[in-house]
Amino acid sequence: MNKGLIAVLAIVGTILLGSFWYVSTGNSLIALDEGVSSSWSQVENVYQRRADLIPNLVNTVKGYAKHEAEVLETVTQARASVGQIKVNSPEDLKKFDQAQTGLSSALSRLMVVAEKYPELKADKSFLELQSQLEGTENRITIERQRFNETARAFNTAIRQFPASIVAGNKGFKERAYFAAKAGAENAPEVKF
Repeated sequence: MNKGLIAVLAIVGTILLGSFWYVSTGNSLIALDEGVSSSWSQVENVYQRRADLIPNLVNTVKGYAKHEAEVLETVTQARASVGQIKVNSPEDLKKFDQAQTGLSSALSRLMVVAEKYPELKADKSFLELQSQLEGTENRITIERQRFNETARAFNTAIRQFPASIVAGNKGFKERAYFAAKAGAENAPEVKF
């Protein structure tokens, strides 16, 4: 064979292998990105579950604690503010997380109000709602953890060479993580 033909075949082969690698890597990154989006949708799903339970909980408590309107209003406002945030950037994720923290705080105050009413604490519907909220909070924790794991896998993939070349060309950006709240490293103090 002629040296020129061998050189042309080597160049064509290299181009084909490079193209195959580029497309394959791009498809892998797309799959990882979709995994992060899917995981985020599940996080939103469990937060929505909590938001859907809140009106029932508020209405149940309202029946017993009519003069606790301020706490009930705070919970309702916190729930409404959570629904207004759309997450498209790391800053949006921080705002979303802050709004969810505000809602968690309002729910905690609502539970304190509920403790003042012995009849309410024993009410079957209240106990069921409280149990549902507790389960939902556990689901939120698990889904946030899964989101962080998928975001980590994606972020690692787009930063590693040579995939980082494809990621840069296709415009993939790092995904933000959920982080612990300030002071979370300290155990809460329980006083009776």
